[in-house]
Amino acid sequence: MSDSHDDVLLTDLYQLTMLQGYFEYTMAEEAVFEFLVRRLPKFRNFLVAAGVEQTIDFLEQFRFFPEQLEWLRGCGHLRSDFIDSLESMRFTGDVHAIPDGTVFFPDEPVIRVTAPIAEAQVVESRLINLMQFQTLIASKAARCVLVAQGKPLVDFGLRRAHGAEAALLAARASYIAGFSGTATVLAGRKFGVPVHGTMAHSFVQAHEDEAEAFEHFARANPDNVVLLIDTYDTKLAAAKVVDLAHRLDREGISVKGVRLDSGNLAEHAVAVRQIFDDAGLHQISIFASGNLDEFRLQELTARGAPIDGFGIGSRLAVSNDAPYLECVYKLQEYARIPRRKRSEGKATWPGRKQVYRRFVDDQMAGDIVALEGDPPPDGVPLLEHVMQNGHRIAQPQPLSAHRARARENLAQLPLRLRGLEPTEPYCVEIADSIQQLASATAPSS
Repeated sequence: MSDSHDDVLLTDLYQLTMLQGYFEYTMAEEAVFEFLVRRLPKFRNFLVAAGVEQTIDFLEQFRFFPEQLEWLRGCGHLRSDFIDSLESMRFTGDVHAIPDGTVFFPDEPVIRVTAPIAEAQVVESRLINLMQFQTLIASKAARCVLVAQGKPLVDFGLRRAHGAEAALLAARASYIAGFSGTATVLAGRKFGVPVHGTMAHSFVQAHEDEAEAFEHFARANPDNVVLLIDTYDTKLAAAKVVDLAHRLDREGISVKGVRLDSGNLAEHAVAVRQIFDDAGLHQISIFASGNLDEFRLQELTARGAPIDGFGIGSRLAVSNDAPYLECVYKLQEYARIPRRKRSEGKATWPGRKQVYRRFVDDQMAGDIVALEGDPPPDGVPLLEHVMQNGHRIAQPQPLSAHRARARENLAQLPLRLRGLEPTEPYCVEIADSIQQLASATAPSS
């Protein structure tokens, strides 16, 4: 994770140069910014929000420390009197947000920040940074969960993630989406994500005999005997596991499972399952890993591969097929006046907004984005008031609550949206009042 002491400098320089402009011309009226996604990535039919809790932490702790101000003085881009003004700057605004684990769609505000314009502006870069990444990972993980149909999934992404913070946040986001846990130990300590592990090829290679390696590992870890069996010959290794399992069983040690990490996973799984079943070892599970994602899971499931669980690493931690979201954080109101960006292909809907979700037979049936002051349309409001005057309104929810929310939301998705291929988009209606406001909002002269 980043050093929270320095998070305030995890920003773009233009945020500070704009703040210097606001300072110079005493622009300090209330502003409303909204974070949203413009368009879904290819192959995505929905997104799962994640990162709201880290965003609230960042806003609550926002401040410039003396050493940071001193560095800014030396960088040559900002005036000394403006830098002096930053010493007392804190985030004092209000935040409304869709909770972590909530399914959402394009054009729906996920976070709404209401604060003096300098405070609302300067947090933009880090807020997008926190929200985009976890939402990407949670959304890809959710697709894996839907395809796996209840089979355990474990995050294996640490070594391929783009940095330490990414690895930890990927573990958190995937667990919210429905993964069983992670191999990343620190994610267990920081977030309470269950930690899982097996063994590596190096442990087998370090021994002169593969069977001896299996036995040493089993005796050293009697409560977690999961053996990697494809270092040399997978079928021969499975036969060695059979012999070891029978011997250890007499001592009260059970072989829980084996892991396959290479080759044709479906064919290996069939052969290994047959070897174990012929020996009466039906209880030994088969766990597979190795460049897996939702598309590979779908292939393995379609082939009927007898695999009981999966480790998902490289492709999850970098969201390889959709490595970024077209997400933005845009000014929608300043000094109580609606504001609208009119750039070609990037126009925004002005005003502070709420999202309402309708259900039919406990299935999502369409959302409507309405102005906050409108008479509430039918549906459940999604944005919750989470910060007031710069402080949390309630204690952070446990990760289990976000996970339960994601499970409920995924179960409420229309069936057509649960597949991996693009389909008819979910209906998100922009209220007439917003469309009328957009037409009436004059461009700046």
